[in-house]
Amino acid sequence: KTRSPMGGRLLRRWIGQPLLDIRMLEHRQEVVSELLTDTLLQANLAEALKKTGDVERLVNRVRQRIATPRDLVALAHGLRAAAEIRLSLSENVATQLPALAHIVQRLADSDENITLIERALVDDPPVSISEGGIIRPGFSAELDQIKLAAQNGKQWIAELEQRERRRTGIGSLKVGYNKASGYYIEVPNSQMNRVPKEYLRRQTLSNSERYIIPDLKEYETLILNAQERINKMENEFFVQLRADIAISASEGILDTAHALAEIDVYLSLAEVATKNNYSRPRLNDGDTIHIVAGRHPVVEQSQSDTPFIPNDTNLSNAEAQIGIITGPNMAGKSTYLRQVALIVLMAQIGSYVPAEAATIGLVDRIFTRIGAQDDLATGQSTFMVEMVETANILHHATPRSLVILDEIGRGTSTYDGLAIARAVVEYLHNNKRCGARTLFATHYHELVEVAQVLPRIRCMNVAVTEETGKVVFLRKIVPGGADKSYGIHVAQLAGIPRPVIHRAQEILEELERKGDAKARRKAMRD
Repeated sequence: KTRSPMGGRLLRRWIGQPLLDIRMLEHRQEVVSELLTDTLLQANLAEALKKTGDVERLVNRVRQRIATPRDLVALAHGLRAAAEIRLSLSENVATQLPALAHIVQRLADSDENITLIERALVDDPPVSISEGGIIRPGFSAELDQIKLAAQNGKQWIAELEQRERRRTGIGSLKVGYNKASGYYIEVPNSQMNRVPKEYLRRQTLSNSERYIIPDLKEYETLILNAQERINKMENEFFVQLRADIAISASEGILDTAHALAEIDVYLSLAEVATKNNYSRPRLNDGDTIHIVAGRHPVVEQSQSDTPFIPNDTNLSNAEAQIGIITGPNMAGKSTYLRQVALIVLMAQIGSYVPAEAATIGLVDRIFTRIGAQDDLATGQSTFMVEMVETANILHHATPRSLVILDEIGRGTSTYDGLAIARAVVEYLHNNKRCGARTLFATHYHELVEVAQVLPRIRCMNVAVTEETGKVVFLRKIVPGGADKSYGIHVAQLAGIPRPVIHRAQEILEELERKGDAKARRKAMRD
């Protein structure tokens, strides 16, 4: 919801560089909290921010001496908008909103630069200096005199055509100009007998002759010399103006740009928090991630016509270090995993979060193993990419990390995949150097058995119900493991032909019978 390009860039930077400093995070939360208490101030700031443009980019162009006249005019508009923001906080408001006021104080007083730019440049200058017409009348008396002389000369030439037509009686006489031959008087060949003696032939064409007269030559010289001097003087004035701003004011303007970007980001966070009913998370250096009624910030917006089902999360290194989530495909396992990671990430940029309440023990990194992709250009299959990503997590995760694993072992045989998945879970649980808080979604519902052996593992599943042979996804995370994957039901929802679905059900029943018989024989041997 940012209003300016610099605010958008800063928000992306915050998301890409979350913080570990609780004091700085709480300061950011406080600014958002202050904005939430004053909706009128929010509206005023939003309106002013729309007019700031990209002050940061513009001042950097000034410092590099590549700013155009339009850039300087845009800079003046942006600085004037910054002045509006500064003035919108009276002393009384500044007392009530100290965190925000501290940022607003960094908005430099740029009235002198605004006045200088507006006094020197026209309101709507051309893109390039070479086009001319960039300096405002009244800025330089000498320049104005030269422009007036050139304008009078052009006016004399503009009136020349009518005067010569009346004087010579040649109604088709024309006065024109081109870069090659300058100004000229053109007479058709049929009127050659009326050409006065003082006309000096300049150019012969197929159907006409072009002439020059002494007065026209004199005004031509005046106009061309004046235009050259005008261009030179305007260029010098503009270059000096740009240099003066770059030398004397660029640091203050740049700090103003950074403050504007921060205000823009905070206003965006406050607006989203209000609109979407976000709450202020409590941050600490502990090992607990406790989220009450958490939601996925993107999914709930993209499916606004369907109520989003919130879910709780409880992770801690001491008691519930690893959560194994089972359940059918399409039931919401991946959404749940990602929403927890996003809530933690949002909390660690200073944002409010989509939850009724949240207590976040800061994480040093968020590791994810999500999705199926390959890298054929380097000879890596889907399974190889999956294993490389998993290896990176196991080598670098720490007890302060948050690990999100969305399926492990899918790209190989069932037994291989299950064995790898279980070994990864055991390593995360038993290795003290790693020991990361982990959410592990898997379609191997057999993996829930590991919770009977390892004490800090909690099993969860996505609740479903069957009605008249159809699966209804409840989107609710409940304790315990799932007993089946409902893969055939999902295939049916995807539109797989009915004969394929029926045959798959027959094969599944046959495999389950064989599995049960094999289990019974093994139990008898044991």
